[in-house]
Amino acid sequence: MLNRYPLWKYLLLAVVLLVGVIYALPNIYGSDPAIQISGTRTTQVDMGTLSQVNSLLQSNQVPVRDIELDATGMMIRFNNVEDQLKSTDLIRSVLGEDYTVALNLASAAPPWLAGLNARPMYLGLDLRGGLYFLLEVDTETVMRQAYERYVNDLRGLLREKKIRYLSIIQQGESIVLKFRKAEVRDQAVGAIRSGYRELVLREDDSDGAFLIQAQLNEVTVGELKKGALQQNVTTLRNRVNELGVAEPVIQQQGDSRIVVQLPGIQDSAQAKRILSATATLEFRLVDVEHSLQDALAGKLPPGSRLYKERNGKPVLLKKRVIITGDRITGASSGFDQQSGGPAVFINLDGAGARAMAETTKKNIKKPMAVVYIEHKNEAREVNGKTVNTTRKVEEVINVATIQSVFSKRFQITGLEVQESRELALLLRAGALAAPIRIIEERTIGPSLGQDNIDKGTLSVIVGMLFVVVFMLIWYRGFGLVADVALLVNLVLIVAVLSMLQATLTLPGIAGIVLTVGMAVDANVLIFERIREELRSGNTPQSSINAGYEKALSTIADANITTLIAAVVLYILGTGPIKGFAITLSIGILTSMFTAIMGTRSIINLFVAGRKIKTLSI
Repeated sequence: MLNRYPLWKYLLLAVVLLVGVIYALPNIYGSDPAIQISGTRTTQVDMGTLSQVNSLLQSNQVPVRDIELDATGMMIRFNNVEDQLKSTDLIRSVLGEDYTVALNLASAAPPWLAGLNARPMYLGLDLRGGLYFLLEVDTETVMRQAYERYVNDLRGLLREKKIRYLSIIQQGESIVLKFRKAEVRDQAVGAIRSGYRELVLREDDSDGAFLIQAQLNEVTVGELKKGALQQNVTTLRNRVNELGVAEPVIQQQGDSRIVVQLPGIQDSAQAKRILSATATLEFRLVDVEHSLQDALAGKLPPGSRLYKERNGKPVLLKKRVIITGDRITGASSGFDQQSGGPAVFINLDGAGARAMAETTKKNIKKPMAVVYIEHKNEAREVNGKTVNTTRKVEEVINVATIQSVFSKRFQITGLEVQESRELALLLRAGALAAPIRIIEERTIGPSLGQDNIDKGTLSVIVGMLFVVVFMLIWYRGFGLVADVALLVNLVLIVAVLSMLQATLTLPGIAGIVLTVGMAVDANVLIFERIREELRSGNTPQSSINAGYEKALSTIADANITTLIAAVVLYILGTGPIKGFAITLSIGILTSMFTAIMGTRSIINLFVAGRKIKTLSI
């Protein structure tokens, strides 16, 4: 019989609608400004922590909506953002680094929805407020550091092979090796090619010397730059986690840029200092075999280099580095038990521990220095234009006599309290593979985010009202059916976004508004086809059946082409464009479901098995 659905289709529609309503509901309840407190590997949040925090907030007269304690930590809800931010500073000052204190937006939905894992959508930076940074990785430094490593490696290779050379120097993005004889140069070429296939070698004769110019091939250069960018993304993500930011966005953009979004964070100075800092450590032995005065006079030993301590006092260190910051697996700040001063407690990986143990074993009662290295971003005026530059700062923060063999864990001193805390954070998160500079920065306040939410919601409502009124006037009873399907479509879009835990942004809201207008396109095609069938003299029942069947291919073609465009936008786009593409794609799929299967099921309920003379269309 025409226009009759089997029972299983109605059951399917009922289940889809029920699931959609349940998972869209949390977005209606909204969210509360909250603080999430969680422990670290050495601490945990318990009733004692809850009592301590509760007493702190009461003594400072900060109103609290609710405090929850569960297996993951403690959640404190507030009435407004001002109380949230004030409490964050208070709690961090009391709990210190042993706990992670993160700004958050906690769903105000009832517990039974949380039990079904029904959670609201994440809100993007433009809706929630926070900080936006566009960072650029200094790939030139990546290549310079790579060639510096190759210079040392080639020196070691030629010494190992007992091949005598005059000099090995770095010239830009190449390495020049000089020899006295052609035969010796030929030996060096063979040794280098067998050990370093990634180097492209070119032989040259000039000024009575025999030269080799070595450059990295294009594949290796690309891999180095890509690896540095990916390592920086990972390091920045670790640093943001250490800062305690809930739901951050850190992603690669292009070949040399990184986008960082920190929702809920308003302290731009601290965020910039932590993100762009490239602090690391080097451990070197103090050169006690040569005279410091001779070095200051210009007679610098070939295997040593002059440094300065924080007080400006010069110190002569050996060039050979025992270990660098990349061998550090853990770091925490505290206080030295003997002197009572600030200290950073260091944990090393296996290779770092072995290198440190071997060196300290051979150099008992000799001094060792800790060199603090940081790349600082600076802006200066050049010909009337502001130019961002990076300055490398190296200073000796600690010189101590080796009293025993170092193990995996030891401590360093010589920093201020705040410096020791930040250094421990940076070492825990890892060192940046290359310096970064901030080329764009935006701060979005919570009030502006709420204003964007209000305007975006209003645009969806107004757009939907216009569509609803138009469909009612133009298609009457069938228009009412399309309006019901449009409402269900909007619920399903919100439900799918919530189930995927997608991040809703202003472009995402624009995608929803566009989908609202497009959602009735399929119904317009179907209804116009039904009108044509009625004008051709067909019965209402056969007209309805023919309208849905004949319009199906046209609807599929139109929506599939739009879906392809949305997928391309998602693949090639970045940031806001991806958000727009996601909501548009979901809207296309849900609108096809509601417009074809949903509206027909409603119409079939009214017309199946009845003799109808006219249609309200």
